[in-house]
Amino acid sequence: MTASPTRTLTVVPLTADHADEVVAIYQAGVDEGNATFETVAPAWEEFDAAKLPEHRFAALGEDGRVLGWVAATRVSDRCAYAGVVEHSVYVHPDARGRGVASALLKALVDSTEAAGIWTVQSGIFPENAASLAVHARAGFRVVGTRERVGRHHGIWRDTVLVERRSPHID
Repeated sequence: MTASPTRTLTVVPLTADHADEVVAIYQAGVDEGNATFETVAPAWEEFDAAKLPEHRFAALGEDGRVLGWVAATRVSDRCAYAGVVEHSVYVHPDARGRGVASALLKALVDSTEAAGIWTVQSGIFPENAASLAVHARAGFRVVGTRERVGRHHGIWRDTVLVERRSPHID
């Protein structure tokens, strides 16, 4: 996959081999303050246990370095929600603006559709304009804003709920 005219990236299944870089990229997002309610990235074991193995990917640069990752979790164990997942996508600060998130979202959409998942959703802080824009380009729509849904460092924060409904799954 081409990220820009001069740089190439490859999207691969995310495995334990990527653990240190994935956790570091997650922590960079945590530190910036507009990516998650988390205040510390989870340890790899916790991350690994929470994410669906068949719906998580890493984007690798030409040098094999992890440029970003995407992963999905179940929304609910109830059978009515069997086709709904929530996802996160994170890109290393040095790799932003190179198509990494777009490539990762495409891989996620392809894998979820192949598995019969009809809705991929995420809650995004409204201040994270770049994430909202890349999701819109990937076919996600804004469902609404959840006002004052949680506290982050003692401050109430809103999230914008975005979703992509598969046009291929009835």
